Amino acid sequence: MSESATQIKDTTANPAPLGLLGFGMTTVLLNFHNAGFYELNSMILAMGICYGGIAQVIAGMMEWKKGNTFATTAFISYGFFWLSFVTLVLLPKIIPAIGAPDEKAVAIYLSTWGLFTAVMFVGTFRLNRALQFVFGSLTILFALLAYADFNFEAGDFTDGVVTFKHFTGYEGIVCGLSAIYTGLAQILNELYGKTVLPLGVMKK
Repeated sequence: MSESATQIKDTTANPAPLGLLGFGMTTVLLNFHNAGFYELNSMILAMGICYGGIAQVIAGMMEWKKGNTFATTAFISYGFFWLSFVTLVLLPKIIPAIGAPDEKAVAIYLSTWGLFTAVMFVGTFRLNRALQFVFGSLTILFALLAYADFNFEAGDFTDGVVTFKHFTGYEGIVCGLSAIYTGLAQILNELYGKTVLPLGVMKK
């Protein structure tokens, strides 16, 4: 007696654009602050909680259902990065007994995320050029931010730290815009059934 195999077709939507746009738009807005256009305010923190944080975690959970380990890890990790960043800013204000981190602690925090991003960047060489640019520029962004905080803590870079962080903000804006491009490209390419915005898919 032979058994017939039943195949279940995945008809769920692609969650990657949601995660990329949540990351990209929040990154752009934060780095407008780093570039010196405005102070850190509730607009950035709200985006960090809602779109950069919660939306990315939801996208990661949807990618898990699709069996995509890379996207699951990336979206959930960076979603909680934004939530941890907001917590880092707000927790000392909510509970004064918990002191705010100094520049050295923040530099180590950023370096840890930079190392994680660098390893994820290696994985993008199996995906597409657009994601390579997103993760490559994000790795550089974390390195620049960590460098600024390490030198500020050491007192070696105090005079130029503001100017350097403004430069870092511009690099971060480019990184965020590249994620926005990648997310929108996936949406338009799927809608039109052809390459409207190229992603540079790698041959496996």
